[in-house]
Formats: sequence, C-alpha cells, structure tokens
Amino acid sequence: MGCCRWSRGILGIAVWMMLGASAAVSAQTVISPAQSGSQATTPAAKGNLGSLEVEALGWLQNLVQINTTNPPGNELVAAKYLAGILTKEGITPEVIESAPGRGILVARLSAGAVPDPSKALLIMGHLDVVGVDRTKWTVDPFAGVIKDNYLYGRGAIDDKAATVANLAVMVALKRSGARLTRDVIFLAEGDEEQGGEAGMQFAVEKHWDKIACGFAINEGGRVQLKNGKVQFVAVQASEKVASNVIVIATGTSGHASMPRADNPVMHLAAAIAKIGTYEAPVQFNTITHEYFEDLAKITDDPDVAKWMRALDSSDRADHAARYISQANPLWNSMLRDTIAPTMLQAGIRANVIPAEARGTLNIRQLPGNMLDPLLGKLKELVNDPAVRFEVEPQSRPAPSSSLETDFYRSIVKTAGEEFPGAPVIPMMSTGATDSAFLRLREVQAYGMLPFPMAEEDEFRMHGNDERIPIESFRKGVEFLDRIVEDFAGAK
Repeated sequence: MGCCRWSRGILGIAVWMMLGASAAVSAQTVISPAQSGSQATTPAAKGNLGSLEVEALGWLQNLVQINTTNPPGNELVAAKYLAGILTKEGITPEVIESAPGRGILVARLSAGAVPDPSKALLIMGHLDVVGVDRTKWTVDPFAGVIKDNYLYGRGAIDDKAATVANLAVMVALKRSGARLTRDVIFLAEGDEEQGGEAGMQFAVEKHWDKIACGFAINEGGRVQLKNGKVQFVAVQASEKVASNVIVIATGTSGHASMPRADNPVMHLAAAIAKIGTYEAPVQFNTITHEYFEDLAKITDDPDVAKWMRALDSSDRADHAARYISQANPLWNSMLRDTIAPTMLQAGIRANVIPAEARGTLNIRQLPGNMLDPLLGKLKELVNDPAVRFEVEPQSRPAPSSSLETDFYRSIVKTAGEEFPGAPVIPMMSTGATDSAFLRLREVQAYGMLPFPMAEEDEFRMHGNDERIPIESFRKGVEFLDRIVEDFAGAK
C-alpha cells in the first residue's frame, strides 16, 4: 500500500485526548480565515500536536467559521481557503467562479501521464450550508466552538466535515508519495442546498473535463453508532427526488373587522391540514428491500426485527409498514413518497385580510415516481376551487448505483476491517445529494458519511446546535483514507 497510515493505538488516543483539552481552551481565540486568509492560526498548529488528523480538525474549525449560508452562498471564500492548504502541500488547485462570490475548487493527483476518466475516483463535498436561527443555538453557529469533545457549528456535519476529510486524504496521499492506480480528484462545490445551479450543475455542464470520473464518493450514507459500538455501515446507492410545490389560496382583500368566507388564510390552513395528514402508499425498491432485510438481522429490538421481515409479506405488510413508519421518521420516509409543509406566507398587517396566502410543500419521491399523479391526489384531497398548486423547477431522477462494482466491494471490504462485525447495508437516502448529477453521467457514485455517530447527533443536521464528536471526526478521516487507499493505491 502506497498511502501513509494514520496514527493508531495508545499514541493516537493520547494525541486526541490532548487535542480535546487544547482545542477547548483555545476555540474562542481562533482567527477566522474569512478575516485573515489561509494564514489563519488554529489550535491544531500549537505544541507537538502536529499529526495530519489534528491539522484536519483545525481546517474544519476554520471552514465552519466561514459563513457560507445559502443563499447567498459565499463559497468562493471557502474554496480559496482550501486552495491555500493544497498549494502549501504542493497540490495544484483550481478555483473556478460560477457566479459572483460563488465557485468550486478542483484538484487532482494523477496516476500517470495519460488520464483515464473511466477509472478516476472523485472524492467530493459541498461548501454551502443551510441557514440558522441564532436564537435557538447555545453557541455561535459560525464560531467553530469546541466543547465537551464536540465541534459545534453550522456545517459541522453537513457537509464541511466530509469536505475536510476528503482534503485530508488528498494531503495524506501527497505527503506519502503514494503510487496510484487511478487519478484521485478532489472537488469542493457549492449550492448543494439550493439545487446546484451555481455548484454541481455548473461543474458537470461547464467543466466536466476537469472532474470526469467513473467512480465517486460523496455524502449520503452513515456509520451508525449505538452504545459506543458501530452497528452498521450504510452506503447510499440511491436517493429520493425532491420537488417544491407552492399551494396558493386566493380571496378578497378587505378590513379584518369584517370577516369573509373567502379569507385565503382559512382556505390555505384547511388545505395544508388535509395535505399534512395524507400518507402515500408503501413502495419497495431493490435498495430499500435489501436495507430492511439486512437491518432486521442486526437490530436488538425483536419487535422491530419481526415487522421489518414482515414488510413484504402478503398478509401482514400493512401493519408492518405502520409499525416501522411510527418507529423511526427515516424509515417512514424510505417506505413512501412524503409531503412536508415547510413554509407559510400571508398578510401585510394584522387588521388586513390578504388577497392571497401561500404555503410551500417539500415533496420527496421514490426514484421512478412521477409528480403529476401525486399532485392529482392532493388536489382531489383539498377539493377547493380557491386553492391552486404551482410546481417549482424539479431535479431529474437519477438511476441507482450498482452494488456489483469494484469500488462498492472495496468499501465493503474496508468497512469490515475498520469496524469488525458491523455489516455494510445499501441505503436509499431520503435527502437529495449532488450524486444525482453524477449518476446521470453514468458515474457509480456512493454516499458515505464516514464518521461513526449516534442518531442523536445525526438528527441535528439542518437543526439547532449541529455538532460532530471529535473522536468520530478522527475515525471518519481514517476510514475514508483507507477506502481511497484500498481502491486507488498500488498494491
């Protein structure tokens, strides 16, 4: 194996115990790279804590401090920060502006003089993050605060930790002088949280020659931790398709002292209430069938295991689906199309009945399902001539990635070595990722959030006090490095 090995055993544990104490003291004094460029200091650079793992935590802390809330994104600042790290390591980065203040970063480690795109491996993550309600956070969401062995901040999980882990793998390959059997391409892109027009769509449509690949690893999977032990490794091979639909109720505007039956707020509220209680029928596909079949073998709850096995039975499937859906919101979403009302807008003053009220539905459909039949069902359910539906531009459904590729087998093999006894399970993610753009180009793309985490931390993604355990970050960087080394390194 050409790539360097990460620190292990007593030394590795000692380094990270020291890191937790050192970083906790200095987290509030780290200089933001947004203020000082790529020369920002980090707690990782002090004393004898010089391992790449420690440096990577400092990079993550700095990256979290760059506010890339989308909109507007501001990814260009983050891309230039990472480019500075790569340049220092002797790796030539290319920062490409996709729109004012926005852009992508591409870097490549070549296996030979003549690149073979069909063999190349793309390791990627996105730089933009969703917004925050600062009043609901216990820490500054853009300070990169480290406390109680966690790093807090918007993007700590989604997706700056994975982006930095990919960066660390590139640096490790370069420092070790690893011999590669295929090109390894690093991509840090943006606009993932708003559809990808200024990010992955831009990269694929305008600069495919720079990222052309046969295989890719991105966000989307998970390493499930329970009671301190990894239960399973889920690899995303498929994903649901997202659509936003606007529900619009119209009526007559007037003085609020004279209520009217056609008040659009009332009609919208009634429509949303009906839609919110609708439950689409259960549907299986190859990925979800194998996911529940494999999960039933390892769950420690015998009732959950029983009803997972009964999901495709002829006489108990309906009850099984109800039980599994109520047991976990993720499982519910994996079993069916879902509709989530997410935004309501109406009115200009408290004493004015508005002429229009709007609500937003975020719809996530199983691959292959069409939106029109579902909208027809919702219109029938609402049954109100004062209410109409408008569909915002949709993403294209992408095919699933194969479970029979050398790369998938490499992930399975490495996971078995890294987490003995934890099975690898294929997964359909309920959230959309930029892997869809790659799958539409026939790239075998897999989702892997490599950090072992408990559900309590996973569910903070897009929520308040998003955080990543420091030890999980270290372990995830190591896991990702081993995956890339096994697949791309010379044996």
